[in-house]
Parts: sequence; structure tokens; C-alpha cells
Amino acid sequence: MPYTLILHIYNADPVVGEVEELPSPTDNLIKISNPRTRDGKDLPYLAENVMTVLWPLDKLHFIEVLSEKEEEEIIGFVRE
Repeated sequence: MPYTLILHIYNADPVVGEVEELPSPTDNLIKISNPRTRDGKDLPYLAENVMTVLWPLDKLHFIEVLSEKEEEEIIGFVRE
């Protein structure tokens, strides 16, 4: 089951992305698929075709794990 995370990076805006597994205490990197800003836009410092990014865990303040309800509120776009 993929998890949607918000990575809070030192001196940068938060990044939203998906992971297949949550990082373990012994991991040094986290592999994020579909990285984007909180409002769903592309990250300006990544190339257009980047689908996966590895971030060193020592560059993160903390990681938020979103529930399905929170994912819809933050990431979902609905036009009425």
C-alpha cells in the first residue's frame, strides 16, 4: 500500500510524494515517487521528467504520513 508523505526539508518548502514503505530507523535515504509541492505543482529545482527522488534523511526536520482523508483535502482538486 503506498503512503503519501510530506517531507519537511531544512531551509526549503515541504515536498509531497508517495512511498511504498515507510523508512526504517536504519535507513539513510528516502525514495519519493511523484515529488511535488503541497499544492500539486512541479518542484522548480527538478527536471520536468523526474518521477523519483532520493533524499538523505539527515536533511529532513520530520516526515508527516497522511491518511486518505487528509490526502484528498490537501492534494485533491475538484472543480464544481
